[in-house]
Formats: sequence, structure tokens, C-alpha cells
Amino acid sequence: MLKPFIGTFLTASLLLLTSCGNHAPAYKNPALSAEKRADDLLARMTVEEKIGQLICPLGWPMYEKVSADSVTYSPQYVDFIQNQHGGMLWATFRADPWTRKTLETGLNPSLAARTYNILQHYAVDSTRLGIPILLAEEAPHGHMAIGTTVFPTSIGLSSTWDTALVEEVGRAIGEELRSQGAVIGYGPVIDLAREPRWSRVEETYGEDVFLTSEMASAMVRGTASRGVVSTLKHFVAYGIPEGGHNGNPSHVGLRDLEENFLPTFRAAIGSGALSIMTSYNTIDGIPSTCSKDLLTGVLRERWGFDGFVVSDLESIDGICNTHHLAKDLREAGEMALEAGVDVDLGAHCFSLLKESVESGRVSMKTLDRAVRRVLVRKFEAGLFDHPYIDEDASAVRSGEHLATALQTARESVVLLENNGVLPLSRSQRIAVVGPNADMAYNQLGDYTAPQAEEHVVTLLKGIREKAANVTYVKGCSVRDTRPGDIASAVRAACAADVVVAVVGGSSARDFKTRYLDR
Repeated sequence: MLKPFIGTFLTASLLLLTSCGNHAPAYKNPALSAEKRADDLLARMTVEEKIGQLICPLGWPMYEKVSADSVTYSPQYVDFIQNQHGGMLWATFRADPWTRKTLETGLNPSLAARTYNILQHYAVDSTRLGIPILLAEEAPHGHMAIGTTVFPTSIGLSSTWDTALVEEVGRAIGEELRSQGAVIGYGPVIDLAREPRWSRVEETYGEDVFLTSEMASAMVRGTASRGVVSTLKHFVAYGIPEGGHNGNPSHVGLRDLEENFLPTFRAAIGSGALSIMTSYNTIDGIPSTCSKDLLTGVLRERWGFDGFVVSDLESIDGICNTHHLAKDLREAGEMALEAGVDVDLGAHCFSLLKESVESGRVSMKTLDRAVRRVLVRKFEAGLFDHPYIDEDASAVRSGEHLATALQTARESVVLLENNGVLPLSRSQRIAVVGPNADMAYNQLGDYTAPQAEEHVVTLLKGIREKAANVTYVKGCSVRDTRPGDIASAVRAACAADVVVAVVGGSSARDFKTRYLDR
């Protein structure tokens, strides 16, 4: 009777071992917490795979549009996944002069959703651990992609003084982001605009700490309700650059920092924000992107922030190239990681960290800390369990969202003074002058994708639809250094009963000078 018993025991043992060998790893078990799943996955990853989770390059080169309804991944994406072990992309669906994505060359919402699935399938199906990618998109006043709903810029949103409405705007933006695969939304911008010469005032909620805190919190609550992680921009005191030049040093005392510039971030974090973006500036000579006092001392130790920190585009590079505190990009990456930056937007510095870890200049504990923060967000977003999306994208630019945008635009209008001028009559002679009177793109503000012509009514067109006697003279261009035709604009103004002057800035901002001429 002994031999049959031994045989039965061996057979049972073999079946048990086989069952254990086929058992799915813990990180694939949806019953476990995001933290436990992240720890299990982290223990299985190589140094190269870990570093790949911390780099976030430009996303729009990662796809190739084959036809009006067909798209595939690009050779750059294959390299990103296979050789760089990448885990995050930024602005994959962005369209503007910088990306050179137009209404013809870019992606409509349903094609964007299809592109996301194609990219995600490749990341999950063709890698050793099947780690899904995370898409981050620009979304300060709507997803900056073709065919989405455009809301007023932040300075307009704050002019509504309506937090309930701004929260509804956040919900709409969140729905449109998730409908196209994005989990991260860059925005809101919660810098206090206290330097009027600064070129980014329209991106902010203004100069007041209380109003900015309330608006930022409302926006974060709205996007979070739809499963989107808001990235707060820019940490910190970025809106007071020396001379008004973007990225210049910020001169601010500790009390001013504590009373004004930090509270907006703390309020938004308290409302659910799980990502912070560093800024290009320095404070007291220390770049914000490698300030351990700010990124670890304030964010983590004092406030208990549990999300992840991403650099502004190439701001880690700036530790070396702009601020000259690091001897090369590798050392810049080491300084940023040690200070508390988790993701390298631009991917030029963290991609060099392997040698830093192997030499001991960066500990494995420090590397794992950053990777874990990113992985936890991926698990919480459900990417490991439901990595693909419905390609219908019908929520994008829905009737409900357009109605919200219209209501927000109405409430954002500010009339400083009237003195009996308004309302205008159809019989008045109206002179419309200025470089933005008939410029649809600039009318919509920065971080806006190209729009179909039928979706935008310029001020000139709107006035001509309502009035009978309208004269239009552009006068000059926004970015032109030539004198223009201001004299003709003056003559038209003198001959009119009412002058509507439409000035302002350019939505292209400095993209051409910074990137297109490289």
C-alpha cells in the first residue's frame, strides 16, 4: 500500500507546483491595493524598466497618420517602448503650430481614441511585464486637441466668480480627456499673476490668493470626479519673474511665499490634486526643479502630498544649461531626483540615470521611491485592469459641454465702465480696429488647438452680423515689428461713432522662437 500512496503524494505535489507556477503575479490581482500591486511590480523590474517609468517625452511623434481614418505607431514609439522601456507620454494629441498638427494632419476625437488603443496595445502586448503607458495632456481650459470643447481661459474662468460652474467645466474637461485615453491633465495653472509684464497672465486665475485657491480647488474636484489627475502648475512663485521675462528668477521672501504663493497649491492638493509640476525659475538662487526644501520638505513632509512631481518641459536640463549648477545632464537628473522630482518631462536627463544608480550616486531606494509613485497612479487609474477604451468618443464636444462653455463665456464677461455707450445701435457707424479683431486662433487663448472655421465667430464677424455700418482696419499685427497701417486705423476711428479696438496677444506665444527654428 506504500507505493500507491507515494505515487499519489508525488502527483498531488506536482499539480500544486504547476498551479503555483501558473499563478498570476500579485500586481495583476485587482483585489489587492494599488500600493501592494506597485510594490510587487517594482520588485520584478530591472533598473532600465524602472527608469523608463520616469521619462515622459513628447507624444505627438509617437503615431503616424496613414489616412483620414487610419493610424499606426511610429518607429519612435517602438524605440520608446522597446529600448527606453517608456511608461508615460506628454501631449500625444496636442495640435498647434509647434507640433505642426493641423485639422488635416492631426487626429479627431474618435481617431485619437483609436490611436490610444493602438499605442496601449503595443505597450501591454509586446513587453515583458505588460506595463501600460500613461498619457498626460494639456488641459488648462479644455483638452488641447482637435475637436474638443474650448472653455474661456483661466483669467476668464476666475472672472465668473462661480466655483460651481468651474467645477462643471472640470467635469467636462475630465470626460473629454478620459474619452481619448488621457489620465493626466496639465492644469490648472495656479501661479499668482503679480507681474503684469509676464507673458502668461491669461493662463492664471489672477493675482488674488483666495480666488485662485477657490477656482483651482473647484477645477480639481471636477476633473478628479471623472478619474483625471490634475497637474498643478507651476511650483512655485512662477508668476513674479524678474523683469517679467518667463522663467527669470523670482524674488520673494519666506513670509510672502508662505502667505501667498504656497496656499494655492495646498488648497488644490486638499481638493484631490495628485500631481505637481515644477517651474523654470529660481528662488534665492536655487532652481525650483532641484529644491529639496520645496519638493520634499514642504510637499511631502509638511503637507503629506502623496502624488508625483513632474518637471516642466526640460526644466531638469535647465539645472545644467540655464542655471549652471550641474556639470552635465546626468548630474542635473541626479539633483532633481534626489530633491523629489519623479518624472522628467522631456526625458533628456532621467534617461541617463542607469550609470548613476550603478555607481551608487543615486540609491536604489531613491529610484524606487519615484517609480512607485508613478505606478500607484497607474493602478489607481485602472490601467492594468482596463487598459483600453471605447473608441466612440461621443462625450467630446457634446451638446452638454458646449452649453457649459457658453454659460461660462457669458459669466466671464466683465464690464468695467459704461457711461451710456452700451448697448450699441444698428445704425451707428462702428470702426473695428486692432490685430485680433478677425483672428480666431488668438481669440481663443493659449493652449488651444486649431478650430474648424464654423466653430468660431470672430469679434469682427459677430459685429457685422448685428450692425449695418461697420468699417474694419487691422492697423498692425501682434508679432510684427513693421509699422503697419495704424494711420488708416486712426482715420477710421475718427470717422466713426464708436470704436471697437481688439488688441491682446498671440496664442502661439514663444513656440516659434523656442522650438520651430531649432
